[in-house]
Amino acid sequence: MNLLLSDDYLLQDYPENITNTIRSGHTTCLRFNRKGDYLASGRVDGTVVVWDLETMGVARKLRGHRAAITSLSWSRCGRYLLSACQGWRAVLWDLQDGTRYREVRFRAPIYTADLHPWNHNKFVASIFDEAPSLVDMSGPSDVKHTLPSAPKRTNTDADAATKEKQAKEDAKQMTTATVWTATGDHILAGTNKGRFNIIDANTREIIWSEKICSSVVTTLRLTGSGRELLVNSQDRIIRTFHLPNLSAEGLDPDTIQMPLEHKFQDVVNRLSWNHVTFSATGEYVAASTYNNHELYIWERNHGSLVRMLEGPKEEQGVIEWHPHRAVLAACGLETGRIYIWSVTTPQRWSALAPDFVEVEENVEYIEREDEFDIHPQEEINKRRLDKEDEDIDVLTLDPSKGYDEEIDGTGFRMPVLFNLGESDSEEEFVAVSTGTVRRRSLGEGHEGEAPDEEKVAGGKKTIAAKGTRGRKR
Repeated sequence: MNLLLSDDYLLQDYPENITNTIRSGHTTCLRFNRKGDYLASGRVDGTVVVWDLETMGVARKLRGHRAAITSLSWSRCGRYLLSACQGWRAVLWDLQDGTRYREVRFRAPIYTADLHPWNHNKFVASIFDEAPSLVDMSGPSDVKHTLPSAPKRTNTDADAATKEKQAKEDAKQMTTATVWTATGDHILAGTNKGRFNIIDANTREIIWSEKICSSVVTTLRLTGSGRELLVNSQDRIIRTFHLPNLSAEGLDPDTIQMPLEHKFQDVVNRLSWNHVTFSATGEYVAASTYNNHELYIWERNHGSLVRMLEGPKEEQGVIEWHPHRAVLAACGLETGRIYIWSVTTPQRWSALAPDFVEVEENVEYIEREDEFDIHPQEEINKRRLDKEDEDIDVLTLDPSKGYDEEIDGTGFRMPVLFNLGESDSEEEFVAVSTGTVRRRSLGEGHEGEAPDEEKVAGGKKTIAAKGTRGRKR
């Protein structure tokens, strides 16, 4: 009913106001699934929470990390979720039952971990002070392939001094961000020296390299089509590039060109950007600001700033745009809350009655010729019985607009969680008594503690025992 009342063609393409605020612990990162009906959030205590966007409630809580979550990645079907943490581990979760499908350990904290777009048994990870790794989990044991970080050099005729200098520079190159292309044939990698490398996933060698900025590359994002690339770096400039078709037959790596489209920056305040993301259609770019509470939205046609979202008075960290709608989610760095911006939907009442017309002022109503005719009771009963004989289909699901087609016609649906304790959203304030609340402590509500009912019961028993001793005296 609410979907019918929304007048989609009147809506704009970017959000305006905060419409929801949700919280479960202190959130550090976010990621929407491909279909857009679930939002995964990673907490500072290592818990992964999956939110149902229809009800804004918790659908799953996944516990298996002991350090802050740094990266989240969904499989294409939506059944598997990859989470990486600062505790040197990456876990692939099976959301069918909420269990750990696979677990991979590394030798350092993980910057990012990105699942293969077509195979959930493969992912690429960028690791702190280590070479990036391509992990294959198809077999019974994990296979890690080390990927290069040093750029591809074209001047093979250089003298010994130049080669030695280049070797020293290459030794300092460390990959800080990795992402798969849309086809999964290549890996895009950014380094701490501003280099951008394209790695062939089959040969695991760099086929093209270019210096695109002067500082550390922090974020790489692709549009849904995989043809536009978004790069955020620590030089306070956000860049967009046109990415060529790397899977074309007979592609010569030496002819690859990646033209720069736009540079987005705040030339007045010289702001740095915490995180960046593309809109659902790729027409807009959104960014959260360092030491500032505003979100910036630019449009890519002219490269102009179209909106500055002012919400809570706290700095925003990771931001994510919904894959099909004008919905933006961001997590606050101080409180760990998740703020959701969207468009206030004007209602279309003609969906309830096709002949309903909205008017700006009073108009004289002109009745139809047969509108108030008196019909015989027999005819009225006959029409009513004829309508009752119509078969009404209440089982067929209408496909939602904008959602991608299911892969094999049978999309994954997460089972309903009946454990109310697991679905608790963990509000910041806890009710102590009628009209009295207190702020929840950081360690409260974690695993290993007794349920609240047992604590209350134990407290009552203790009080009763003290009272008994008093009366005996």
